[in-house]
Amino acid sequence: MLQRHPWPQTIEEAIAIQEQLRSSVITENQLLTVRYVAGVDVGYDSIDDVSRAAVTILSFPDLKLQQQAVVRSPTAFPYVPGFLSFREVPAVLDALENISLRPDLILCDGQGLAHPRRFGLACHLGVLTGIATIGVAKTRFMGEHSEVGLDLGSWQPLLHEGSTVGAALRTQTGVKPIYVSIGHKVNLISAIEYVLLCTPRYRLPETTRSADHLTSPITGKPGRQQKMKSKKTKKTSLFGLLIFEVSPLSQKIL
Repeated sequence: MLQRHPWPQTIEEAIAIQEQLRSSVITENQLLTVRYVAGVDVGYDSIDDVSRAAVTILSFPDLKLQQQAVVRSPTAFPYVPGFLSFREVPAVLDALENISLRPDLILCDGQGLAHPRRFGLACHLGVLTGIATIGVAKTRFMGEHSEVGLDLGSWQPLLHEGSTVGAALRTQTGVKPIYVSIGHKVNLISAIEYVLLCTPRYRLPETTRSADHLTSPITGKPGRQQKMKSKKTKKTSLFGLLIFEVSPLSQKIL
């Protein structure tokens, strides 16, 4: 069952929520049998200030698409580094509520523990859903690491203030590394293994690629850098959306 909390209107309120919830993150592996893995992603319409959240459910380990949902909703929070979850998680929760298959693991397009308050998007989503999550980011947000070997599967710990907060991981030989971090209910070694199993051909996991494909028709990733121009849109309610559902392999979209 998905949980919700009041969504903040200010940075101070957001910090308080992160500080309150970060102790709920479980960094031990609680995954047993994984049958379904999910990808989540959010794109933005900068003109209408609308978020387009996508969830895709893939069978595991063969990574075949089983179900997908897309939800359009008012953007809940401005883009501020370190607070991406308050911008994206409300819309992702709406999309997850329109999926009938419950994933065993969610790979998030963002950070987990690799976050200044150890509570990035993957941690936030995992705590609210109770589902195991992994942060899989295209770029490093914080921390340092040694040079990663060029071969597939090579990785180095991502260190911040003396602690290991993630890993720089080479998912394909010769490509740039991605940044993996614990979200919830999984340890770092298991997170790396699952990410590699979900990345058979390209730099990014199939979960991320499939979800990104559904959000790209609006603006794609540049919307993450868009800053909200006024406080008015921060107060927009996310409730009262009309969603329709068709077959398991079809989009559910407003």
